[in-house]
Amino acid sequence: MNSPRIELRQLTRKLPSGGRELTILDRVDLTFQAGEFAAVLGPSGSGKSTLLALMAGLDRPTAGEVLIDGMAIQSMSEDELALLRRHKIGFVFQSFQLLGNLTARENVLLPIELSGQPDPVGRANELLAAVGLDDRGHHYPSQLSGGEQQRVALARGFAARPPILLADEPTGNLDGATGRRILELMTELRRRAGTTLVLVTHDPAVAALADRRIHFRDGRVERDEQPVLAVPAETGALS
Repeated sequence: MNSPRIELRQLTRKLPSGGRELTILDRVDLTFQAGEFAAVLGPSGSGKSTLLALMAGLDRPTAGEVLIDGMAIQSMSEDELALLRRHKIGFVFQSFQLLGNLTARENVLLPIELSGQPDPVGRANELLAAVGLDDRGHHYPSQLSGGEQQRVALARGFAARPPILLADEPTGNLDGATGRRILELMTELRRRAGTTLVLVTHDPAVAALADRRIHFRDGRVERDEQPVLAVPAETGALS
């Protein structure tokens, strides 16, 4: 079996709170294989978003390890983490996190240029067309609806062709129809690129699209619903 794309070993995150220590994540062990689509579910405060932040190197664990393609990232410098995210990890935020002084096209173009891909403008235009915004690339985020901003954020997340995409409640600020459209686009882009997708959600309907569902409660994995592999039927002896 190939080594996991993402591996979490005894991952723990604690924060001071009112004179005591609050455990956000408690000794989490998980692996994610290349091309896997996993949904992380759980109530508010169960550690889901912290999990993604640690996996992306946006936060550092109190204890334990995060390995991306076998590399432990918790001891990397900020410059090394930025380089890792540039080449290996895309992130889609619930709150879009677009740069307000850049147009939609420029928001998508920036990570493509930073990753050194050929024909960055062509790649940006291709992604905007894929999310149905080829005619809105010259608009600034303030001129776009919430659904359009999330589509730009989705295009940006895939811009550098990252092998890993982390999405934190990407439909949480959207109405039902727009949210479904975003999910369809995300899963289609992920299928085309063979991306490992880890998506945090509280919505069982969203999670139903995933290959695997991981349920968190109180900072720990409560249940991990792995995909069931088909077992070949036995065949009789050849005559």
